Amino acid sequence: MIDFWYEFASTYSFLAAERVEAAAARSGVTVRWRPFLLGVVFRNKGLSTSPFNLDPAKGRYMWRDMERGCARLGVPLVKPDPFPQNGLAAARVALALPEEARPAFSRTVFRLEFCEGRPIDDEAVLREAVLAAGADYETALVTAKTDLVKDALRKQTAEAERLGVFGAPTFVTPDGELFWGNDRMEEAFDWARGRR
Repeated sequence: MIDFWYEFASTYSFLAAERVEAAAARSGVTVRWRPFLLGVVFRNKGLSTSPFNLDPAKGRYMWRDMERGCARLGVPLVKPDPFPQNGLAAARVALALPEEARPAFSRTVFRLEFCEGRPIDDEAVLREAVLAAGADYETALVTAKTDLVKDALRKQTAEAERLGVFGAPTFVTPDGELFWGNDRMEEAFDWARGRR
């Protein structure tokens, strides 16, 4: 099993979420979806916002790269305003859901954010994503606001940092090997299958 660490505000996590399950199925690898708060990781490194905002050339490149990536996947791209979005509520709801509902919920959140430009901290957006995942919204919302889920997200983010995760998406294989980026997904799956 590979851990797929992703952040709801992350552009490349969106691209990875669009293709990770099909790629995993082709490779015969199972994936565990692990939302975390990349903003916390950045703050702990002294960054005030996304590196794509701090470096204009890097930001321009990323948005052009996203246009190419979305065109390859056949999905539209709408730049969220503001960028990055606040993914805290979405991450809490993701953890509040049954694990089997997490992929559908997460993909829907990403599409509403990056294909429609909708704010992912809006309860209407979260409701739509929970319903798309076939889960009960009221239960998910109440559970997401509990100390248990809040603490679980803090622990999950701390675990990501402990593993050395510094960006999203990151794939971590059972032996602890890290592969950072949407473009390293297949390499991570090969590694997990023993093909070095």
